[in-house]
Amino acid sequence: MAGRDRATAATVRVRGGALARSPIVWWALRLGTAAALGIDAAVHAKNAAAYDDVKATFTQGGLFRVEAGVACAVALLVLVWPRLGSWVAALLVSASALGAVVLYRYVDVGKLGPIPNMYENTWQVPGKLLSAYAEAAAVVLAGLGLLAWFLRWRAYRGR
Repeated sequence: MAGRDRATAATVRVRGGALARSPIVWWALRLGTAAALGIDAAVHAKNAAAYDDVKATFTQGGLFRVEAGVACAVALLVLVWPRLGSWVAALLVSASALGAVVLYRYVDVGKLGPIPNMYENTWQVPGKLLSAYAEAAAVVLAGLGLLAWFLRWRAYRGR
């Protein structure tokens, strides 16, 4: 009997995506993504007033406030309604924020239509580096969340 149990246990096939279907992993991705977006939002909201003088049609401070609001909304969306659209929104918001901070750190793009020249060739602004790290973490976590969502969806559809 014991030999038969061992043989049976050795032949059990582990289905792909089991880790993605784990409720602990699912919640960790949701909480991590929301936390990273929350840090991004907090830094942008805190620093917005310092950038109100940088303007074209829009002020950089106003753009920071919009970023903070959108990041908060998407963080809540990932927590409350973790569907495909939520993960895509989290990935787009975090990737666009990270792309903007890196671009404007290293390239003097100048004024782009209604968007002011936001070039700032330093990481020394309080919270700027923290925000970039949080945005990078959110990109990775939202990407993993999107992958986990697809694996969960595929497993559900396969039943």
